Amino acid sequence: MREFSINKNDAGQRLDRFVAKATPLLPPALVQKYIRLKRVKVNGRGSRREVRLEAGDAVQMYINDEFFQEPDEKEDKFLSAFRAQLDILYEDENLLLVNKRPGLVVHADETEKVNTLVHHIQAYLYQKKEWDPAAENSFTPALCNRIDRNTGGIVIAAKNAEALRIINDKIRTHELRKTYLCVVIGRPNPPAGKIEGFLLKNEQKKQVSFYRRPVPGGRSAVTYYQTLQTREALSLVKCELLTGRTHQIRVSMAEIGCPLLGDGKYGRGEVNRSYHEQKQCLWSYQLAFAFKTDAGLLEYLRGKVFEVENIPFKNRYFS
Repeated sequence: MREFSINKNDAGQRLDRFVAKATPLLPPALVQKYIRLKRVKVNGRGSRREVRLEAGDAVQMYINDEFFQEPDEKEDKFLSAFRAQLDILYEDENLLLVNKRPGLVVHADETEKVNTLVHHIQAYLYQKKEWDPAAENSFTPALCNRIDRNTGGIVIAAKNAEALRIINDKIRTHELRKTYLCVVIGRPNPPAGKIEGFLLKNEQKKQVSFYRRPVPGGRSAVTYYQTLQTREALSLVKCELLTGRTHQIRVSMAEIGCPLLGDGKYGRGEVNRSYHEQKQCLWSYQLAFAFKTDAGLLEYLRGKVFEVENIPFKNRYFS
């Protein structure tokens, strides 16, 4: 038998989800079965899978040792040795706002397993002694939003489970306003407007298609844009997303005939090469905490706006 003491980062989770995290090698069907058979108890008594755990609860698991993942000393050595490099825009006891550089992936994928933004953040917090994996049952510092590898800008990282839950809720209810700057080829006509359609992702090609009408599997996308400056063949454009779809700004601006400079998927190769741009000129440069409802632990952020001032492509073409 193993017993877990529920801490503040575990509190609020359903029992079955906590058990699944604590026993990563246990098949999901057995998680549910063992709860039904009362081989998992809360404060010494059988419980239902949907029960929400509270801080101070004790969860007893009568489950074979081989289903528990033992602490990995190699991981701790990695976190100690990894050289965290972060451009921190803002930090407090609950979250980090990081200005991600283009070229860095946020999570491990088929092209990169080690040098990821989330690893930089976890190593940074581990080395600051703000996070100890050995002291946690199920929580690790996590990213609340993602941006493409070759896009720069603000990424939110939660330091605790409550902050993660709140930020995820606010993203879902559109209470965080993210604004992007981009350089596009040509002059948007009209200079400001709304691009509305449906995006369909091809998983094999990692590419998105834009449709003006609904298509099977397509997801609605709404992008607001405003032209800020135009110089010769390029325009500096501000974009706000009502929806947050994969490649949304890139494919939407290409749809109106003004693809992003440097965009290898949806842009113009000959123009990109003439400007020596190999990454899309796109930056998530402003984040506003536009809370409409109670934000609990993060209420102090209501109305706060954070902005990245030094954007390389803006300095290059519109300084």
